[in-house]
Amino acid sequence: MDSSLLSGYSIWIIMGLVMILSWLIQSTLNSRFHKYSQVRTPNGMTGAQVAQKMLHDNGIYDVQIVSIPGQLTDHYNPVNKTVNLSEGVYGRASIAAAAIAAHECGHVIQHATGYAPLKMRSALVPVVSFSNNIVMWVLMAGLMVISIFPGIFWLGVALFAMSTLFSLVTLPVEINASQRAVSWLRSSGVSDVATLPLATDALKWAAYTYVISALGSLATLLYYISLGRGRD
Repeated sequence: MDSSLLSGYSIWIIMGLVMILSWLIQSTLNSRFHKYSQVRTPNGMTGAQVAQKMLHDNGIYDVQIVSIPGQLTDHYNPVNKTVNLSEGVYGRASIAAAAIAAHECGHVIQHATGYAPLKMRSALVPVVSFSNNIVMWVLMAGLMVISIFPGIFWLGVALFAMSTLFSLVTLPVEINASQRAVSWLRSSGVSDVATLPLATDALKWAAYTYVISALGSLATLLYYISLGRGRD
């Protein structure tokens, strides 16, 4: 049997495992978030108050903290300098809310200090947005004419590779933001001996979602490469 076909089978197995792990991690993250949302912060601070304190403690006063709908939709927008906290984080005085708010403020500090991986990820955003809009069409067209014009398919692979690169660059950005959050939660008094491990655990599971996303993207890229090599 063709070795490239065996490689393709192996990658399908890996992708299946990645999908299962992704579901398990997301389910665990939702469960931990719900559980830790029932644990109050020692000083009774809400997610919004935690975010404001962390920013001010780091000398940042030009970033607005706003509430947005949804669950775990929290993010920092460097374009309009807003920390966007979901409803369950913004007004809730829980250790889960504190952890997520501090994590998003970790991104603000990255932006303010010129953290290199964040700058690289930001630079990739327009490229990845463009490639995501056309990559599937290019790959499908490339497969139909791969024996005549293989370059079209490999262009699609290159476009998909940009998304994989984005996922990989995202990993240090997210992990570093969580490290900044845990360090500040420890030193600021927002958490204590009992609640800091809970905040750390919540952020750990959130980080796992980015790890599995990167692995899934990498497995898909390898599959496309295997597919192209098998049809060249």
